[in-house]
Amino acid sequence: MSKLPQINGKQEMQILCNSTLVFSMRGVSLIEALVTVVILAVGLLGLAGLQIRLQSSELESYQRTQALILLEDMTNRISTNRANAATYVTTTANPLGVGDSQPTSCSGNGQSYDACQWSNALKGAAEQSSISTNVGAMLGARGCIEDLGTGDQFMITVVWQGMTPISAPSSNCGMGLYDSATGTKCVNDLCRRTVSTIVRIANLASP
Repeated sequence: MSKLPQINGKQEMQILCNSTLVFSMRGVSLIEALVTVVILAVGLLGLAGLQIRLQSSELESYQRTQALILLEDMTNRISTNRANAATYVTTTANPLGVGDSQPTSCSGNGQSYDACQWSNALKGAAEQSSISTNVGAMLGARGCIEDLGTGDQFMITVVWQGMTPISAPSSNCGMGLYDSATGTKCVNDLCRRTVSTIVRIANLASP
């Protein structure tokens, strides 16, 4: 009859240590998996945030481009009708565009026709969606024309709703019309965007 191998204290201790090591390694593997999942989740959240910021920047760029086109449009209209440039002046508190009383169908000529056409362009009438919604301009687009007091210089300003708060513009055109509810990010005109240009009417009369 064969005898079972004897296990001394040293061998028994080694067996116990090996068993403990196996259980410890199992715990480490689970922790590593959890850490990997957390890192992956944080990375995906960061990527999603970056994508949202890129889309916001793209929309801001598109809106500024549209505003510059509309600014050039009114500049050309005033320059063409320079003899009546003073009649194009609006007040900064009652700009043309969103919320004004201009008709959708323009008639006549001169300043009244130009004001109506520009108002509709600011409202996005140049392009429509499949459900006949105006989409050809910026969000909440409005425009002001100011007399700079010299009789031959006029400032044209286009304003619209920005996507993120920055600093309030110095122009008074559309002031207070782009504020959201108190406590939100778009307060104190921080989301109002503006672009301006000055039209100078040359005196073409004979000296």
